[in-house]
Amino acid sequence: MLDKVLSAKIREYAPANPVEQENVLQELMQHYVLSSLSRAGMFAEAMFHGGTCLRIVAGMNRFSEDLDFLLKRPNPGFRWQDYLESVRKDCAREGIPFEVQDKSQAETAVQKAFLKTDSIGKILALDLPFERYQARKIRIKLEIDTNPPAGSTFTTSYLTFPVTAPLTTQSLESSFGLKLHALLCRPYVKGRDWYDFVWYVARKTKPDLELLCHALYQQGPWAGQQLTVTMRWVQECMAATIRRIDWAAARNDVQRFLPLREQEGLRAWSADFFLHQLARIND
Repeated sequence: MLDKVLSAKIREYAPANPVEQENVLQELMQHYVLSSLSRAGMFAEAMFHGGTCLRIVAGMNRFSEDLDFLLKRPNPGFRWQDYLESVRKDCAREGIPFEVQDKSQAETAVQKAFLKTDSIGKILALDLPFERYQARKIRIKLEIDTNPPAGSTFTTSYLTFPVTAPLTTQSLESSFGLKLHALLCRPYVKGRDWYDFVWYVARKTKPDLELLCHALYQQGPWAGQQLTVTMRWVQECMAATIRRIDWAAARNDVQRFLPLREQEGLRAWSADFFLHQLARIND
């Protein structure tokens, strides 16, 4: 029965090539993990955020690998163990056995875990449009910030597949604030962040500057500094960042996460393009 359900969902996505097909398979597995976490009560203490949240909840077109969460209140004692066991049991009952690896470390604020399954092709005989190496595992990384910057706002959203399940998700304004923090502070080029930046701007999302200020104080080049974060400050610092980005590297990072029909748009990526997008934040 699960084979037929998943095969039907894959047909709905209509992947255009094997890479897109793999993104679809991973996303379907993410849905099962999220619904299990909801059932286990995780969203009483945490919120879903990041690229996969934008993809699954807000309808962004790029695919995403990881499931990222923030605690609503700091808790250095948070551990993944109980939630991972719930996911393992729930998904095994559905016919999706996951190998669980809890990488939590007491001395770090961001607690990580990994879920892996090779069930597709071994247990699940899916009707796939493109050939797939059967032994290939789908790998999902889960990360949660147990000491998040203060000030995130959140709302309730809902999954409708594989079942209807409520999720607590970070508001788009707060999400944009933390995305600006990543763009300003990340020590390497991540094109997915810049794709998301354009997505927020296109939707005229106003970034939460107070949350951005808290995040800058907590981590990055401005850590420990008492900043007054205004939109003018953001415009100046972002413009300096945009001018030093390797846009070829940024395009290469994001390309495999985009449907084939969207990849042509990456040709426009340049400092001038992103300076133009930056100016639109105040529109």
